Amino acid sequence: MRKIGIVGAGVVGTAVGIILDSKGYEITGVYDINPESTRQLVERVGAVACSSLREVAEQAEILFVTTSDSAIGKVVEDLAEEGGFFEGQLVVHMSGALTSEVLEPAVVFGALPVSIHPMQSFATTERAVKNLPGSVFTIEGDPKAHSPAADLVKDLDGEYFFIDKKVKPLYHAGACIVSNYLVTVIDVGLQLLESIGIPRAQALQAALPLIKGTIKNIEKIGIPRALTGPIARGDLMTVLKHLDCLEEMAPQLIVLYSWLGYYTTEVAKAKGTVEDTAAEAMRNLFLRKMSSM
Repeated sequence: MRKIGIVGAGVVGTAVGIILDSKGYEITGVYDINPESTRQLVERVGAVACSSLREVAEQAEILFVTTSDSAIGKVVEDLAEEGGFFEGQLVVHMSGALTSEVLEPAVVFGALPVSIHPMQSFATTERAVKNLPGSVFTIEGDPKAHSPAADLVKDLDGEYFFIDKKVKPLYHAGACIVSNYLVTVIDVGLQLLESIGIPRAQALQAALPLIKGTIKNIEKIGIPRALTGPIARGDLMTVLKHLDCLEEMAPQLIVLYSWLGYYTTEVAKAKGTVEDTAAEAMRNLFLRKMSSM
């Protein structure tokens, strides 16, 4: 399978097309509702700009449907109505939230539906081209699609594991927490630094070495060993000072701080650096603060 069609030339679809083109795959056709997006990918990989979904699909041994999540089902249904799938064709989407079930209309034609999702964030096409190689992908779908899907991931220079469709939402929730919620937690920290008069841009520059250092620690020694700070030390007095100051200056953040602190206590216990009595005192403190708000 070396001939690829791409429906949806956004950040992910474009990055996949560029990388696989460089690995010797033939991009036989591209279609996007935005003509400019189609043009940009076509020019990067020397493909044909198609005027319909069926035109993309009929020559593609591997068909990527890399539209927005909300459009994937409609694309597949429309292609099925047009008879655009064929026996043995690999039909791929790269959504983290959707399972391969959204591709089921293709099964009637003997096509093989599969979801291939990279645990990676893509802000721009160029960042996606750089970040996809080395990423870990989840593969979920028709068992007969597992082997060709794994080959695709290898050619994207990624690693992979297989999951069942029933756990896909939990997988995606976990990915959202470690990526999206990380951005939110950093934003909350920057809000607190801003509240004491540090300009936001300066606050971010000050925080970045700390953020990067923490990530490096996680990479080198893992969790829970990478946990530092007052909860890891069992320093209840410092936590009380945090909460007192939050109550006075940023009461809207007490519940979030307390929830995060509550779960951080569990990580500290796993690390083995906080005594049971101190951990229990902190957990009770956080629960009282949350219940009082």
